[in-house]
Amino acid sequence: MTAAPDATTDVIGGPNPVVGLRRKDIFDSLGSVLTEAVRNSRHTADSLGNLVSATVDIVRGRAAFQPGAKDRRFADSAWSENFLYRRLLQLYLAADAELDSWLAGTRLSEVDRERARFVLSLVLDAVAPSNLPVSPVAIKRFVETGGLSAVSGVRQLIADVRHNGGLPRQVDTESFTLGENIATTEGAVVFRNEVLELIQYTPRTDEVRRRPVVITPPQINKYYVFDLSPEKSLVRYALDTGHQVFAVSWRNPTTEHRNWDLGTYLSALEEALDAVCAITRQRDVNLVGACSGGITSVALAAYLAARGRHLVHALTLYVSVFDTAEDRTLLGVFASEETLAAAKRRSHASGVLDGRELGRVFSLLRPNDLIWFYWVNNYLLGNKPPAFDVLYWNNDTTRLPAALHGQLIDIYRDNSLATPGAVVVNGTPIDLGRIDCDTFVLAGTTDHITPWEACRRSSSRLGGEVEFVLSNSGHVQSILNPPGNPRASYYVNDDGSTKDWRAGATKTTGSWWPHWTDWLGTRSGTWKKAPRSLGNQAHAPLVPAPGTYVHG
Repeated sequence: MTAAPDATTDVIGGPNPVVGLRRKDIFDSLGSVLTEAVRNSRHTADSLGNLVSATVDIVRGRAAFQPGAKDRRFADSAWSENFLYRRLLQLYLAADAELDSWLAGTRLSEVDRERARFVLSLVLDAVAPSNLPVSPVAIKRFVETGGLSAVSGVRQLIADVRHNGGLPRQVDTESFTLGENIATTEGAVVFRNEVLELIQYTPRTDEVRRRPVVITPPQINKYYVFDLSPEKSLVRYALDTGHQVFAVSWRNPTTEHRNWDLGTYLSALEEALDAVCAITRQRDVNLVGACSGGITSVALAAYLAARGRHLVHALTLYVSVFDTAEDRTLLGVFASEETLAAAKRRSHASGVLDGRELGRVFSLLRPNDLIWFYWVNNYLLGNKPPAFDVLYWNNDTTRLPAALHGQLIDIYRDNSLATPGAVVVNGTPIDLGRIDCDTFVLAGTTDHITPWEACRRSSSRLGGEVEFVLSNSGHVQSILNPPGNPRASYYVNDDGSTKDWRAGATKTTGSWWPHWTDWLGTRSGTWKKAPRSLGNQAHAPLVPAPGTYVHG
């Protein structure tokens, strides 16, 4: 059990800024379940009778419950071959199936049913027999190591209780050093203000496209997801295809920056684009934004358009949702007025929203992949957490200033960014319809954070031509999709509504990266000789990439 599940990397923040499933939310859901169980006692009694009957069949060896084909918790042959383990597993699966059946027959509202299913599934996931110290993989490992696996597991458990909020660590952080074996593409910081550093990367071709590319990451994650390893670096791939590449590295705010709001970030980003134009001697740039960085990018494009500044020639948006009218994600189910207000109060009181808190919430959304996988690996098997670069980045969390967090909550609650003029930045009304440049939009088929339908719906708010591409991956893996991945594919469709877009789309095997750089190339101007040095006289290199803000 050494490979981390793909879902582990899918925790980059989405459009829903709720950062905490409050104890009250959990207990309220449990209360509604208990109340319904009593009120609908006949249905409850029938379900209990079904479970008892299934248990009898299991004991007699007549049951046929089987885990899902993709459920790797029970991959060990002992779960199907051993008399006791097989019955223990089938009893667990019977309880899980009966829970779904009971919920389907309740009189709970759709929202309450979804909340109840989530809360009860947390309990069932926690008590899964695969998580027990007597599971077959744990027993085998104990025998193989002469008990040392148990000693190592207990030590790691104690350390995580003390230093990781009681959750198992997902990555061996000691295996990585920024600038040495992660975020290694050559470049330098050529501009810095209070909010961001601007990194210019060294060209890797003799000639480059004239119009530069500027990458804007989410404020709740560090930028180097675009430059992990040489094999998984979107930055390096863009450089290798002849593009001039710049990347924004946001400063990690502290309580003294509590008043930074959307206007603060847009003004800082506009200064960075001006610096890029001055360095490259171009009038405009091609802007790239991912997830909440996509929200920032479209807001900036609209902000500039409203003021008659044409700094953005083409826009690229990765897994970005800014039309939240139909949020059907699980966090959307819990996003009540009370919960949203409580989230704002918490960040206002502390001055910032801690990224570690957001990480814990997303872990609860996928507990088998994000908690119990590491429970088994770290504690029951006594293994160290895996040394994966994506996991290192994912756990290198940042903070959000309270003012920006509060604005994002309001934008989410009111869907105001999709309403022309509802968001006003520095006295300028924002209207996404005024963004008339071409836009490349990427979404993922299995993205549970920013569902692809929501990404496509959001892109329809823009005024220019949209190239919509659907990758066969989840949230972060949709972006980290370099050529050479045998499982990679993507879909394009020049026509069709959101409802039937997938059915009429054309599937292409391989990474979407070449498709994007081809699209970008036609919007990047003619070729010229690559610059021999970075920056210019007004923007001389300050420090080598990955810069200083990334260490904050």
